[in-house]
Amino acid sequence: MLKEERKQFILNEVRIHNRVLLTDIAELVKVSVDTVRRDIKELHDEKKLKKVHGGAISLGFYNYNTPGKKVYSIEKKSHIARKAIRLLKSGQVILLSGGTTNLELARLLPPGLSVTCFTPSLSIANELLTKQNTEVILIGGKLSKNSRIAVGGTAINMLSDIKVDICFLGTNSIDVGHGLTEFDWEIVEMKKAMIRASKKVVSPSISEKLNTIQRYKICDIEDIDILITELEPDNEVLERFGNSNIVLL
Repeated sequence: MLKEERKQFILNEVRIHNRVLLTDIAELVKVSVDTVRRDIKELHDEKKLKKVHGGAISLGFYNYNTPGKKVYSIEKKSHIARKAIRLLKSGQVILLSGGTTNLELARLLPPGLSVTCFTPSLSIANELLTKQNTEVILIGGKLSKNSRIAVGGTAINMLSDIKVDICFLGTNSIDVGHGLTEFDWEIVEMKKAMIRASKKVVSPSISEKLNTIQRYKICDIEDIDILITELEPDNEVLERFGNSNIVLL
């Protein structure tokens, strides 16, 4: 694979999954980790992604103030967010994980909707503060510098004391056979706790994340109640997910 092809591949992976690891990309494109590191350094210098220890993250994932045009597939994520809002009604208690799709949900939340929202995400909490009728409760703990999400024992203990109506659980990858998976173990532990703290679990995900797998498992596909994508529920891409007794929106 030529250098420019490698760089485009890296950029596409970062846009879809928000973060990539040097070792994973090196294995996928069959070059050395040092080669991938140099490619990522160039993309960082070109302001196309953010270089972090061990890999890279998307600009939209790194900074919630990044203009919408830099958030990958923002139109699809907005469409998913509008579908998700249809599940909400005043008086509910909800839980939002991090991620740019959930950030869109927070941004588009109707100002007249009266809900209580728990979140470990600084970006989402900041967005929700603009909603007059939304009570915002930040789940605290050690902060992940890359994702700006609280992780660790303190946050997990706080989640053990609540039972929300709906959890909107963002994920890096989702697959019928392997379930929901992530690349960061601390985030995985947080999301497992979020599932336990919820009566209903909704997975909002752009379709490009479907049928992909990361190294750490969050849960089986059957642990998700509703899957929301930008696709119509009868799209053939979703057929295997529908056969897993998940409601498709």
